[in-house]
Amino acid sequence: MKKLSLVIAVFIFSITASFAQIYNPVKWEVAFKKFSSTEATVYIKATIEDGWHIYSQTVGDGGPIATSFKYKASKDFALNGKTIEPKAKTKYEDVFKMNVPYFSKEVVFQQKVKLNAGKAAVSGTVEFMACDAERCLPPDEYAFTVNIK
Repeated sequence: MKKLSLVIAVFIFSITASFAQIYNPVKWEVAFKKFSSTEATVYIKATIEDGWHIYSQTVGDGGPIATSFKYKASKDFALNGKTIEPKAKTKYEDVFKMNVPYFSKEVVFQQKVKLNAGKAAVSGTVEFMACDAERCLPPDEYAFTVNIK
């Protein structure tokens, strides 16, 4: 009887797992452009599946999770200003009772850095939340490193 119960339980979990979907609607890429021995820009690009969007860094209080960047401190470089983004689209969202800035399809964020040694490994994380018309996924993080030479 115990073996039969175990077989039935495994079968049910297998069926349930096969119907569960894992959503990963945002793909990230990182690149850089060096302008001189002391200046470079890091480009952090999000490619977003059709029907999905992520939010701007400028979401107001009471809204969804804004996209945010954290950079690992290093003696090889210093951040030059804040991470910049292009102009976001805006829409009113009933659930938040506010206009919310967002990006769909693709967005490239830029971070200028001052190089102290002519080269540097710039590491960090981007936290973001992806939503579509039916659901929002829990906030996620993407860790990146770009080696500026």
